[in-house]
Amino acid sequence: MRTVKAWFLLFAFIFSCNALGANPPANTADINQVIQTALQPSPLETNLHRLTDEIGGRVPGTIGMQHAVAWGMQAFTVAGADSVHTEGFTIPSSWAEGDTEMSATTAYQVDPTQVGGGTVLSSFRVRAVSVAWAPALAPVKHVPIVDVGDGTEADFKKAGDFSGKLVLVHTVVLKTWDDLLGEYVKALPVIGLAVKGKAKAVAFMATREHDILYRHTNASAGEIDRLPMVIVAREDGERIARLLASGNLVWADLSIPNQIGGPIKSSNVVAEIRGSELPDEFVILGAHLDSWELGTGALDNGCNAALVVDALRAIKAAGVKPRRTIRFILFSGEEEGLIGSRQYAYNHRAELDKAAGVIVFDSGTGKTTGFAVGGRKDVVSTAKDLIAPLAQFDLKELKTDMEWGTDHFDFMLEGVPTFVADQQEANYLENYHAISDTYDKVDFLQLKKHVAEAAAMSVGLADLYAKIGPRLTRDQIEQTMRETNSVEMFKAFGIWDDWVNGQRGRQK
Repeated sequence: MRTVKAWFLLFAFIFSCNALGANPPANTADINQVIQTALQPSPLETNLHRLTDEIGGRVPGTIGMQHAVAWGMQAFTVAGADSVHTEGFTIPSSWAEGDTEMSATTAYQVDPTQVGGGTVLSSFRVRAVSVAWAPALAPVKHVPIVDVGDGTEADFKKAGDFSGKLVLVHTVVLKTWDDLLGEYVKALPVIGLAVKGKAKAVAFMATREHDILYRHTNASAGEIDRLPMVIVAREDGERIARLLASGNLVWADLSIPNQIGGPIKSSNVVAEIRGSELPDEFVILGAHLDSWELGTGALDNGCNAALVVDALRAIKAAGVKPRRTIRFILFSGEEEGLIGSRQYAYNHRAELDKAAGVIVFDSGTGKTTGFAVGGRKDVVSTAKDLIAPLAQFDLKELKTDMEWGTDHFDFMLEGVPTFVADQQEANYLENYHAISDTYDKVDFLQLKKHVAEAAAMSVGLADLYAKIGPRLTRDQIEQTMRETNSVEMFKAFGIWDDWVNGQRGRQK
């Protein structure tokens, strides 16, 4: 009788799978329970307060980063993780900003018949911070400033000889995600032209108004950049540009006493809910723990580090036991070139055939509209089923873009299905990497919804009958790059050569 019953159950299961499609979604009751639990009061705000207000900025190699790793381990443990551990890696150089100082002096003419007439010198302080992982510059005085406009090759040529001078680069005010991508794309060729022309240093006008200063790096793997660079307050940069445009000569006194050291150790924090049926297969839900230190890294990316912890708590509290293991990872070294996630993908390459998907949140607390699926058209149909319960949050879209710039990237290059949360800009861009990126900017009502979305998507991927998609081969990954017109973007960021040379991404 047991044999007959077993065959009957198998037939019923196969029939139900055919009725639902080849890959039926997770139990709806489980997903709804996870969502409802995630929306209930939790330690989310307290956890983020500790990470941002108490610990503050979190640059790898600093005490703040060490405390953040300890925070992550404790928070995961309290949330109910089955296991918690760290995985270390090395960043090539340490870096810290000293007291960057800049002032500008200009000369103008006063009617010589007036008292004090003739040539008059006027000086003013310029608010500036060093670009991260840029070299130091010993104090220099009376360095001529040259306006190179937008920093195109034509602009540099028009500026003439700028050897030994400080070049001022114009920018646009940041308003959209495309503006932000353009800011990074633009910087690399500008730096290359400045180096070629033997500029003393580069001054980028801030892309934020109201004297907001922020931190960027153009390093791709934690390396020290090619020449000293500063970001100057937009209002000061525009004042200098107006003076130069009106025919005034302008000189800078500049000191960038950056502190640069040898290799440093950092760590990813990894927690797990062990799978009940397929524990060797796994889903990753991740966000980066590190931040810049001018503010306290609340929107980028403390809120989403706290989200990952709270998603684990919600799944556990809901009593849901996912079929596959879910790994909750707080990556480090993201700001220096996705170093922690890249190293994790490399170290775990042998088991990535068992990866059932990687979900990443990294865009503050603007409303989630959907997920970008890394060019994977093959996962869209099933992914639509997975996000159906999230329509209540107006999360409905799936984009087949191959995105760059956050911790899914090296998993995508390894052929693993990836899901990057697409979010509205909200207040993210003005505060991005800035002195104003603080706890008070976080929309906690929206963040709670994101916890529900992340937890539900993680459980959904973990509970599918079969993985949402296979791990792509190297040839398939490159074909996807070309189909999504991503090759030029990867070239612009210096990634394409690493891919072609086999230094990054799947090897076969």
